[in-house]
Amino acid sequence: MRALRTPESRFDGLPGFGYEPRYADVGGLRMAYVAAGPADGEPVLLLHGEPSWSFLYRRVMPVLAAAGLRAIAADLIGFGRSDKPAGIADHSYARHVEWVRRLAFDGLGLHGITLAGQDWGGLLGLRLAAEHPDRFARLVAANTGLPTGDQPMPDIWWRFREVVEAAPALQVSRLVQSGCQARLPDEVLAAYDAPFPDESFMAGVRAMPLLVPTAPDDPATGPNRAAWQRLSGWDKPFLVAFSDGDPITGAMAPVLRRAVPGAAGIEHPVISGAGHFLQEDAGERLGEVIAAFVRDHPGPG
Repeated sequence: MRALRTPESRFDGLPGFGYEPRYADVGGLRMAYVAAGPADGEPVLLLHGEPSWSFLYRRVMPVLAAAGLRAIAADLIGFGRSDKPAGIADHSYARHVEWVRRLAFDGLGLHGITLAGQDWGGLLGLRLAAEHPDRFARLVAANTGLPTGDQPMPDIWWRFREVVEAAPALQVSRLVQSGCQARLPDEVLAAYDAPFPDESFMAGVRAMPLLVPTAPDDPATGPNRAAWQRLSGWDKPFLVAFSDGDPITGAMAPVLRRAVPGAAGIEHPVISGAGHFLQEDAGERLGEVIAAFVRDHPGPG
């Protein structure tokens, strides 16, 4: 597998994101992450989606750190500072789950994890938690889901997929802006473009929509159905923290609240004034919600 690595100079002067990058080997590829908060704090694993990177969590991390938690925001392979396999075919749902597993378990040795996953961060994180429940204490689903291909995807998602698949050139910042309610400053838009110096770095961006199961015979359908079966018995705390302005995943919020036993008896906030990328539109609020969730639902011991 041929992989590209974005020059570090592309990340100079990131606004509000002065965290030192750290790296782990996840099977011949370098996966990046940043961390904030006390080293012995309970770990909160923050997983972004398509086509963003850990920069998305820059307003969430300080809130978690101030609450005494260890906020760890990863860059998925193909995004951010992580290595970028150059071929679209190098990416698969199973490979991305395994890359996150290697980072969280083999590289960082995390236990008692609170997962916070948005977009693909939930598609990967919920799968991982279902397959390794002993590693996780709590789950936070934020504008995400776990598709199996048994239910139709919304029209707006198909339009997004068509753009990402067919556009001769992509500008990641425009895709992120389209999922936000607030107008992003130029320096923030530039930060979303930073990982991708040119089209050759964008195989992950191009690939991810193609990996979402859209038919019952998709390669990820079986594993995701199995994950749903395990989540239907998940009795650890499960928080659904969706925004009020996401036409892509909004319909999943009531499904998750009903399907996962650990969601019962928990007040699930609707984060107002935010679009698909609720971390951009309401990052501090999301951080407060996650911190309160951990505080109000202490783990064993």
